[in-house]
Amino acid sequence: MGFLGYSFLFSSLNTFANIFVYFNQSNFAGKIIVVLLIVFSLLAWTVMIGKYFDLNRLRSLNKHFENQLSNTPSILRHLSNDNRSVKGPYKNILSEATKSYYKSRGDPSNTINQINHVENAIQREVAAITITYESKMVLLGSIVTGAPFLGLLGTVWGVMDAFGSIAVGSGANIQMLAPGVSGALLTTVAGLVVAIPSVFGYNFLLTHTKIMMTELENFASSLADRIEIECSETGQD
Repeated sequence: MGFLGYSFLFSSLNTFANIFVYFNQSNFAGKIIVVLLIVFSLLAWTVMIGKYFDLNRLRSLNKHFENQLSNTPSILRHLSNDNRSVKGPYKNILSEATKSYYKSRGDPSNTINQINHVENAIQREVAAITITYESKMVLLGSIVTGAPFLGLLGTVWGVMDAFGSIAVGSGANIQMLAPGVSGALLTTVAGLVVAIPSVFGYNFLLTHTKIMMTELENFASSLADRIEIECSETGQD
C-alpha cells in the first residue's frame, strides 16, 4: 500500500472516529433520526439476507419437485399417490389441484367442468404463492424510499436550529455555526448509508422474485395442460 493508500485509510478512520463527535453535536431531533436510521439499517439488512436465503430455499424445493414430477409418467397417478413429505410452492399447487380434482369427480362425463375446477384452484394457489414471494418487499422498498428523506429532514432541522441559535446570540462566526452544521449533516450521511445498499439489495431481490414468479406461472400452466391432456385421454379421471 502506497502513501496515498495509507492517507486514505487514515482519513477514513479519522472520519469514522469523528462520527461520535458529530453525533454529540447534533440536536435532539437529529439524534433521534440517526437512531431511527440505525434501526432501519439493521431491519433492511435482516430483510435482505433473510429474503435472499428464503427465495433460494424455495427455488431449490421447486426445482427438486419439478424434476421429480417430470419423471412421473402420469400426473393423475401422482395425484392419487400424493407425497405429503415433499414441500414447496410447486407442491402446494399440485396439492390444491389434487383437492379440486377429486372434489369435481362427481360427474365423470363432464371432463371440461372438471378441468375448469382444477385450473381455478391452480390460479388461486399461484396468487397466494405470489404474495409469499413478494412478502417484505414493500417494507424494504419503504426503507429505500424513506431513509434519504428522513436524513434530509434531520439535516434541514439541524441547520435551522444552528442558524436559529446564532440569530438569538450576540454574535455570529464560523466557530459557532460549524458544530451544529456538522451534526446536522450527519443525518444525511446516515440516510444515504441506509439507502444505498438497500436499493441495490431491493433491485436484486425484486429481479429474483420476478424470475421466480414467471417460473411459477410457467409451471402452473404446464401442470394444467398435463392434467387436461390426461383427463381427455382417460375420458373418466
